[in-house]
Amino acid sequence: MEKKIQKLENLLKIRKRLRTDKKKVVFTNGCFDLLHSGHIHLFRKAKKLGDILIVAVNDDASVEKNKGPLRPIFPLRERLEILEAIEDIDYLTSFSEETPQRIISRLLPDVLAKGGDWGPDQVVGRKEVEQAGGRVVIIPYLEGRSTSEIIDKVFQSGTKARAVKKKSQKPKRRKGKFKAKKMSSHSFCNSRVRAR
Repeated sequence: MEKKIQKLENLLKIRKRLRTDKKKVVFTNGCFDLLHSGHIHLFRKAKKLGDILIVAVNDDASVEKNKGPLRPIFPLRERLEILEAIEDIDYLTSFSEETPQRIISRLLPDVLAKGGDWGPDQVVGRKEVEQAGGRVVIIPYLEGRSTSEIIDKVFQSGTKARAVKKKSQKPKRRKGKFKAKKMSSHSFCNSRVRAR
């Protein structure tokens, strides 16, 4: 059985074989930094558009360029390992550029699937795919299912939890009254003598 994770050069050979076997290849891409139901929805819908689903994943430097210095949450190796377990995905590869333009122009999938609310003219690789006889399909996101929104919720939840914990840890007043030590007049006089 072939490995799911492939370098681009190996994937091009696989693509050539699939074309000969008249298998329809679907391609999609993304950071897939914090996997959620919206991603699963994308993969399932994309797989139904053809026979083989290829997913290209932004490497760590590419994610940082696109999403900012605090991303990715998970490094590329872990993201690929998680995606490898998804049944709908047949092959995985990664890319270091900000967009998958180079990979798409070389693979020339039969279907280019894009998640989100992009217009067809905004999809990277559309021109190359359509010129080769393929098509572009936009798969709408599930409402409220985005990695950025989930990270914001986790951050807000953590902030609230720390505030509650801090409030519960305020020092409590000691119970009981302070008892003064009784001193006899003899002891008091002796203490004054010693003080001199």
